[in-house]
Amino acid sequence: MSQINRRLLHKDAPIGVFDSGVGGLTVAREIMRQIPNEKIIYFGDTARVPYGSKSRETVTRFSEQIVRFLRTFQVKTIVVACNTASAYALDVLEKDIDIPIIGVIKPGAKVAVEVTKNGRIGVIATDATIGSQMYHKYIKELNENVTIYGKACPLFVPLIEEGLLEDPVTDEIARRYLAELIDIDIDTLILGCTHYPLIRSALGRIIGEKVTLVNPAYETARELKGMLKDLDLLNDEKPGLGSNLYQFYVSDKAEKFVRFANSIIKYGILSAKTINIEEY
Repeated sequence: MSQINRRLLHKDAPIGVFDSGVGGLTVAREIMRQIPNEKIIYFGDTARVPYGSKSRETVTRFSEQIVRFLRTFQVKTIVVACNTASAYALDVLEKDIDIPIIGVIKPGAKVAVEVTKNGRIGVIATDATIGSQMYHKYIKELNENVTIYGKACPLFVPLIEEGLLEDPVTDEIARRYLAELIDIDIDTLILGCTHYPLIRSALGRIIGEKVTLVNPAYETARELKGMLKDLDLLNDEKPGLGSNLYQFYVSDKAEKFVRFANSIIKYGILSAKTINIEEY
């Protein structure tokens, strides 16, 4: 990370969170739960979703545009709440930015290494995240004796975004994807896409109770809280009513985004504003 400019950082400033669409709402939800005094500016790139099938260069360009947009709100930190963007763009963003920024891969990898007993860790994610080998890289840095098994699950995101969270179709696709991971006796499974916690119950039923599911959304919020505490940036006071505690922005389909957001976040998301992200 480039040198942090402390003059830019204020305790009562918001946290910027972004994702390719709605998946990052699982991260935002955990931030709301774990550090409720914090204000959040969320951007979902709903016009250009999914990121998982796009090139590194494209995902990096999109991410740089979004960071420029979020910085117009004088955010004190940015959370890359997208595994693909964390895999492809985080290293570039870290070099270019002078405020703290974290992704979702390292926190999940760290916990997986801590909880595995037999050293066999599965990772399910998009094609891009699996192809990037970033979970493999971080896990091996922590424990070179662990074996990692990656499985791309590209159909999960569209199924989740269609609201098919508890549906026989989703269960059947999950059985097909997870079959080979069950056969090789993993004891830990990283949900390596921020959408996947929304079907955690189905994944848990199919993979079995002997396998620990690692939710990077939860772990990222926990790491964010620790980082803000270390930097003395935790907001000491609960923002008052009418202070725009949570603001949501999208690049397309705001009404659909709000419907989905309200189905998973119980904090009354009344609106999302559409912006032209290509201007940034």
